[in-house]
Order: sequence, then C-alpha cells, then structure tokens
Amino acid sequence: MDFRAQLDSPLFTHFISHYAQPTGPDLLGRTEPFFEWQESRRRAGLWPYSRSLEAAPKAECGVRSETGAARQGLNFGSQDYLSLSTHPAVVEAAHRAIQDYGLHSAGSAMLGGNTTPSLMLEKALAEHLQTPHVALFSTGWGAGFGVIAGLVRPDDHVVLDALSHACLQQGAAAATTNVSRVPHLNNRAMRRKLQEIRARDTQNAVLVVTEGLFSMDSDVPRIEELQSICREYGATLLVDVAHDLGAMGPRGTGSLGVQGLLGKVDLVVGAFSKTFASNGGFVATRSPAVRQFIRIMGGPHIFSNALLPMQAAVVLESLRIVRSEEGDALRAKARENILALRGAFAARGVTCLGEPSNVVPVQVGDAKVARLASKKVFDRDIFANLVEYPAVRVRETRFRMQVMASHTLEQVQRAADGVCDAIEEARAELEVRPAATRASRRDEQRPQVEL
Repeated sequence: MDFRAQLDSPLFTHFISHYAQPTGPDLLGRTEPFFEWQESRRRAGLWPYSRSLEAAPKAECGVRSETGAARQGLNFGSQDYLSLSTHPAVVEAAHRAIQDYGLHSAGSAMLGGNTTPSLMLEKALAEHLQTPHVALFSTGWGAGFGVIAGLVRPDDHVVLDALSHACLQQGAAAATTNVSRVPHLNNRAMRRKLQEIRARDTQNAVLVVTEGLFSMDSDVPRIEELQSICREYGATLLVDVAHDLGAMGPRGTGSLGVQGLLGKVDLVVGAFSKTFASNGGFVATRSPAVRQFIRIMGGPHIFSNALLPMQAAVVLESLRIVRSEEGDALRAKARENILALRGAFAARGVTCLGEPSNVVPVQVGDAKVARLASKKVFDRDIFANLVEYPAVRVRETRFRMQVMASHTLEQVQRAADGVCDAIEEARAELEVRPAATRASRRDEQRPQVEL
C-alpha cells in the first residue's frame, strides 16, 4: 500500500475519539462507522491492538494480531515486571491452591467467597504496606473505581492529577459532579484548587487522587508534600500504586517506600496485574471502619465474585518473593535492563520520558509516523504497545515499552535498534521530519484513558 497517498485519509487522521460519541436512534447500528474504521486499519496492518499471546508472557514469545498474522519475537508489551508469572514457586502455588480449594471462589467476598489464601493475602499486604486493614477486589480496576464510588457522596469533591488512571477518573465521575483535575504533578496547582474549594465549602469531604508511578509518562509525584497539603485543607489522599508496588523501592515497597511514607498515606490502592502475576486489586487503610464501609458500599467488592483461591495464592507467593533477597535481585536485573534500554534509545537520539522504571515511554511524536512505525515494529518481530490520542496528545504519540527482569541485555539492544529503525523508516516513507520532543510536560493536561 502507498501509505503516503493515504496520509489525509481516516486511516491516518482519525482516532478513537472521532467515534466515541455516536448519535442517532439506532443504538447498535451507529457503532458501524467505528468498526469500519477499525477494519480499514486492520487491512492495512495499522491496527496494533487486541493482539494475543500464544504462550506465557516471557521475554520472547508468540504473538498473533487480530487478523491472524503471527510473529515469534521479543516481548516488550507484557506487564510482568519481575517475570513472576512463570516463576516455578508461583506456578507451584497455583497448582497447590487448585488441588486444595478447587477452581472457583463461588461467591462475592461478602457472601462466602473468601478463602484461606485470600485472608492470608490481606494480612501479608497489610504487613508489607504497614497499613493494617486491606480489602481485596477481583480486579485492579474494581479497586480504583470502587474505593472512590464507595466513599465519595454527591456533595463531596474529588481532585485528580490530570493523568490519573481511567478507573479513578470514572469512579470520581460516578460518585459526584464536583470533579476537578489539576495539571500533572503540579502540587502548587493542587494547593490552589484545595484552597478554592475550602473557601466555599467546609462542610463536605475532599478526596485527592494521584499515583505512585504514572505509567504513560514514567514519572512520580512528591507524595509527602501532597499529603501535607491535604492535611492543611482537610482533604484525604489516595495513592494508586499499581505500577510501582513490588517492582521498585526497598523490598518492593514502591514509591511509598522510596519516599518513607509506608503507613502514612490515607488510602492506598493497587493492582496485582503488573508485578504479582495475577488479576486482582486491593485497598489499604489505617481504619477498620473505612475498610468495612468500602467492602459494603464499594460496588465492585460486594457485587463481584471474590478473587479465586488460585489467584490469591499466586499473589501471596509473588509477594513472598518480592519481599525476599531474590526479589531484590530481580529488581536489580530489571533496573539494569531499564537503564540499558533507555541508554540505547538515547544513543540513537530518541527521547524516553520520565524516570527509570519498568515502563519506558518512547516518544515518537507525529501520530502518523507512529502508526506506520508500529506496523514496522511488529514486522520486525518485536511486540511493543503503541499509545495514541486520546491517551496522550496527538503530537506526543509513543511506544510504551515494558521491561521485565527476564530480558537479556542483547534483547534490550535488539528491541531498541528495531524500534529506532522502524521510526526512521516510517518518517522517510511518509516524508515527515522529526519534530522537537519534550522530555517533561509536568504542567500540561491531556485527555486520559490510561491502562
């Protein structure tokens, strides 16, 4: 296909947002334009989403596109930061749980769905976070959505970092219309917003929401300062540690451990799907009353089936490894890979955003170039996820490469070279010059559907 001839067509100019608000009386039929646009991208090899793995998410594995195109190659798209999903002890824990408890928890946590592994996991997480009361959820999404929707009432206020995860944003929207967003990582703007809210409302609660590590930008907030601001204005702080807990910090305690804040933050929310080899999530609090309130009032907890005993056992064993000397070694190996990958891109003049973490955002910039580069990356047998608008700004399209402890330095170098070559080829083919990139956009806002 002559892609340059298609540059002004929807193949390159349209985004998901063009189809997000269909109108008309035919509720089902009005989805057709979106499907037709997807089909055109699939036929051209420019639809990089909904791929499937054909084996375990190892450093090299088989990947198949929605059209059936299969590749065996480098995997920099899976969230298995310490490579625990194939760890022999974790696999054995899953087998034992199946033998002892069967496959199903067979109920919500409020109606008989708890199991011995899930109760043990709550205690282990409470100890790890130095926060005594933990409620488990069957998904990380459910934990983030449920804690906000469960605690916040219509007259309350929620103030989010503009780049907060979609589950947090949608939880806020479900709870109240009093939702504000402040520029990313801007604590001064947060102070101004809280001051503004308290100047007109001292009778209702305010929840401030941030993350321990923002996975589209790989950057970290100043949490202690944020907690102090919240105290000053009588606000409650929630920190989502989905991407940092287990993967970074002393003994895998994440950004809270790095900043000396274990047990000091009001609410901690997390997911198991990045480091702990399973679906699931949690909310941790210092208050038994808050825990019980969330369990009953947070819809995803009471109205979803509880974590499977196998899942709870897998997370429990993963947490044991995370807290051990072996966990330290895995984090050290992952960091070696992270620094090597970022260094390899820098050597080719390609910008990686944020701070070193298992998420390496590789800035492409031009969305058209990125879309074609993604095809070329896949054709090179490299699996790396493309992030487009509205998850990021149109001119800040990027690859979100995810680094595992099991990657080798040779694989890291090969992946960086392949992605850089693909970007250069796409620019040359489309005759698009590279634009200046910005490594820091801390005071900017953008639409967000972070994964």
